[in-house]
Amino acid sequence: MCMIIAGSCFANQKEVISPNGKLKATFTLNNEGTPVYSLSFKGRPIVGNSKLGFILKNNDNFNKNFKIINSQYSNFDETWQRVWGATKSVRNHYNQLKVQLQEKNGKKRILNILFRIYNDGLGFRYEVPEQPNLKEVDIIDECSNFQMVSDNTCWWSPGDWELYEHLFTKSKLSAIDCKPYLNNDLCSTYIPDLKAVNTPLTMKTPDGMYLSIHEASLVDYAGMTLHVDSTLNLKSTLVAWPDGIRVKTKAPFKSPWRTIQISENAGGLVESNLIENLNEPCKLTDTEWIKPNKYIGIWWEMHLGISSQGIEEGKPHGATTQNAKRYIDFASKHGITSMLIEGWNSGHGEKFGWAFDFTKPYPDFDIQEVIKYGKEKNVALVGQNETCAAAEWYDSKLDSAFRYYNNLGVHVVKTGYVGKVVPIRYYHHGQWMVNHYRRVIEKAAENHIMIISHEVIQGTGESRTYPNWLSRETLRGQEWEAWGNPGNTPEHSTIFPFTTMLGGSIDYTPGIFNIKLEGYNRPNNQVPTTLTKQLALYLTINSPMPMIADLPENYEKYPDAFKFIEDVPSIWQETKVLNGEIGEYLTIARKDKQSDNWFIGSITNQDKRQQDISLNFLDKNKVYEAKIYTDADNADWKNNPTAYKIITQKVKSTDHIKLNLASGGGAAISLKVIN
Repeated sequence: MCMIIAGSCFANQKEVISPNGKLKATFTLNNEGTPVYSLSFKGRPIVGNSKLGFILKNNDNFNKNFKIINSQYSNFDETWQRVWGATKSVRNHYNQLKVQLQEKNGKKRILNILFRIYNDGLGFRYEVPEQPNLKEVDIIDECSNFQMVSDNTCWWSPGDWELYEHLFTKSKLSAIDCKPYLNNDLCSTYIPDLKAVNTPLTMKTPDGMYLSIHEASLVDYAGMTLHVDSTLNLKSTLVAWPDGIRVKTKAPFKSPWRTIQISENAGGLVESNLIENLNEPCKLTDTEWIKPNKYIGIWWEMHLGISSQGIEEGKPHGATTQNAKRYIDFASKHGITSMLIEGWNSGHGEKFGWAFDFTKPYPDFDIQEVIKYGKEKNVALVGQNETCAAAEWYDSKLDSAFRYYNNLGVHVVKTGYVGKVVPIRYYHHGQWMVNHYRRVIEKAAENHIMIISHEVIQGTGESRTYPNWLSRETLRGQEWEAWGNPGNTPEHSTIFPFTTMLGGSIDYTPGIFNIKLEGYNRPNNQVPTTLTKQLALYLTINSPMPMIADLPENYEKYPDAFKFIEDVPSIWQETKVLNGEIGEYLTIARKDKQSDNWFIGSITNQDKRQQDISLNFLDKNKVYEAKIYTDADNADWKNNPTAYKIITQKVKSTDHIKLNLASGGGAAISLKVIN
């Protein structure tokens, strides 16, 4: 009733309130007939008056001269089941306002704007219905704005149209300047606007509220960056086609949802399901074949320079039959059921993607023999299709490549798009590539193939619709720690769970035990963590199929620590963020989907830290064996990263566990029911 009354106050003003009554979105038309919205939390403004609409090519602007001809309120409450994810089930509970606008004169075109307000944020989108005076639509500007009411602290990376492999910067909104990012040594990068940032853009207000701006359900549309102006207004800036048009479509069409997640603590952002909820339900009638798990693989050795991705003079080829069997033997011994082969196919390692043959192995790799050997040892093959961003070429090979894998019994494929996109000037985050990624995932689903994507567009919750899309490498990954100086930083892994990971699961390749990279001629490189922080990443990272990234011989040096990786699952029944501050620390507890066992991961940045972990989330009538993998007293990520200790004790829900995290350190805990 409050929702309905709020919506009837003024003819040109409509309000919609969250189910718990704390968030309120207000919609109105200004004096020019321009759509405007604002958002408040407990009466405090979060987003000030922000304009909406479109600028169209060869057409009158579609952002003013409107009147409201209808408005509809509704509410929705359901609980849906995940195939995999941070929780077994998800509640999708929102109130909705749909405003129908029509131009007062001229062509009298119609534009609908939908607002869905949840307890943890707001999503809004445009719907352009079929109509006689609007057919072909070329969008040259989307006028979605987010007017900040304060100079918030934010964690950001530049609005790069090609990739996300930049370290995050912490600054005030007013201080955003992408100029220092222009000289990064990257295989492909394009930063056209020095005042634009990628999303999710996560912020903390002066009064301690946390919010993140992103998008959901990105379908047949360009990716969004945010331009920051001198008034602290964030304006959507879409990635363009070569001719400058941002989106090419026709009526009827729907835009992606523009999202604002809000929480009174940082952990609430991580626990939010708003992005996934704004996507369509699962389109797959059969999901029994979607069974993600942990995987090892021929990968890290290539980044260390031990072997090559292709057949090159002077370097041994990594993806050989003999080497694959060696990894399979290790995986089988430790209960790891999947193994990645990178660089297996003819042409891999060549400069141009159209040299790749996705169905022809190199002569020294007998794929039939490797699959047969793995099957005998209960280790399935993970395929790999690097395209070098020759996306049009890959499009033409999708049918044959995925049929080939399906016939072989290979049901996970890692795809990659390193380099500049071909066709030229089709950016990684533009509409053409967004549609390409969708074609890949749909074709993969037809062939019962799960996908791990690298160098693609940021996640926007599509795993709800296509749960065979397992994860994406849409951040600066751990391979940077083997390549160059500088690599990543100790705080990097305490930032991306609050930024990148809000869009969905990620592929970060944790589990490196040879922290100093000893023996590989990498004197200026190391992993900026302790060994136990590498264990903790299996909890603080959301991924249904995490990699066990190091070499088998490095794990064999620390068998007692590797036991945690053997034990930790990757699909969960419950997830709870126990504490966290962006760029500082994070502790996450997750309950195994298949048992009553819990696992905890706690990480810190470069600062030493003490954590007091309450176990009040455990079942009250159960006793658990806690196995605590933690930094030794003299551990330090720079000077003594592999010093750790393991403590075993009985605990129950009324107990606390005290952790001492070293600089760049962490702790991992398994909690197994014993009574």
